[in-house]
Amino acid sequence: MAKQHERPPSSWMSVWLHWRASQIKDPVARLGYLRKRAFLAPRQIALTPARAAVATAVVTLSAVLYWPSITSASKPGASRDLNGRLRQAQTAPLIASKEKIWLVEQKAGYEIYSNGLRIESAGASTHTPRRFAPLPRNKPETWTQAPNANSARRTAPAGIVYHTTESELFPFQPSANRLIRYAGEKLLEYVRNRKSYHYLIDRFGRVHRVVEEDRIANHAGWSVWADRDWVYVNLNDSFLGVAFEAQTLPEGGDAAINNAQIHAGRILTEMLRARYDIAAENCTTHGQVSVNPDNMKIGNHTDLGAGFPYSAFGLPDNYRLPLPSMMLFGFSYDSVYWDRIEPTLRLSLQAGDKQLQHQSARRHQLQRRYKEYVAIWRKHQDNGI
Repeated sequence: MAKQHERPPSSWMSVWLHWRASQIKDPVARLGYLRKRAFLAPRQIALTPARAAVATAVVTLSAVLYWPSITSASKPGASRDLNGRLRQAQTAPLIASKEKIWLVEQKAGYEIYSNGLRIESAGASTHTPRRFAPLPRNKPETWTQAPNANSARRTAPAGIVYHTTESELFPFQPSANRLIRYAGEKLLEYVRNRKSYHYLIDRFGRVHRVVEEDRIANHAGWSVWADRDWVYVNLNDSFLGVAFEAQTLPEGGDAAINNAQIHAGRILTEMLRARYDIAAENCTTHGQVSVNPDNMKIGNHTDLGAGFPYSAFGLPDNYRLPLPSMMLFGFSYDSVYWDRIEPTLRLSLQAGDKQLQHQSARRHQLQRRYKEYVAIWRKHQDNGI
């Protein structure tokens, strides 16, 4: 059993941020404040007298600049306006228009798109058709109502989850070329047999379709994510899975995803976002959405909980987003998860802890809500509803 997580010591900026946040009574505005200022999350820096003077000036200036927006959050309707501004900031206007990305050529074994994307489509698997019902975020009282055959369902994916295969990797060098190709072929065969993802990007940057886009893939289980309007539980049904033949923490300290994979992943993301109108905030990593329903802990899988190059994919840094699994369903976490995630994601966990640490009854209520939801939907899925 993993020991309780140990948090690193707070720096002067972290202490000041959380003190300032504690002055905001409205919880939505308080969390929004922490999200908006996550870019100030510090690295542990030794403060010389000169740096301390600069730091003091930054804090003072920040207080002057931000105080009106903070105090206004206590006025009626102000928290809604603040939350709206935060949501707008998180929705990056980077999605390419459908007019600029289109299918150029389609043959028996491949597809080519106008942004340079080539998809190797031969051998793609089929699976259960996608049908899911997201939860309205502003109506939590309806989340555990039993569905029926007439309940509204969606068929278009709402987001993308990025994975690493965590498979064995040979050295990426010319002398290992034959072994790299052989391992990639066997991996593709393996994930297609298990319908593990929708797409696999191999180490040479080739994009392979694993499961058809209109079908579900077994990539995320009863995971959790949410956007401004909807909550998604069981991302197998609602999100596309894109996997990189890679390891999140490779030996030698190399980046998890190489340059060829970054390029391929970016143009694949562009195509999928344009085709399905996928919001930037719904492009996330497996390490951010994965949960363990048995122990109610975040991080059943931790791949890409750190190191995903959001900016290189034309996306905002979604590591800064509070985890919906914690805020909406009361999930906790342990030291194993803490040690494997991005530092900016740790700040989000700390913010969530501050909201829930004095609300143990509330946390249990949120956890019960999740368990009830999963039990209801499992039962009705078994009945074919």
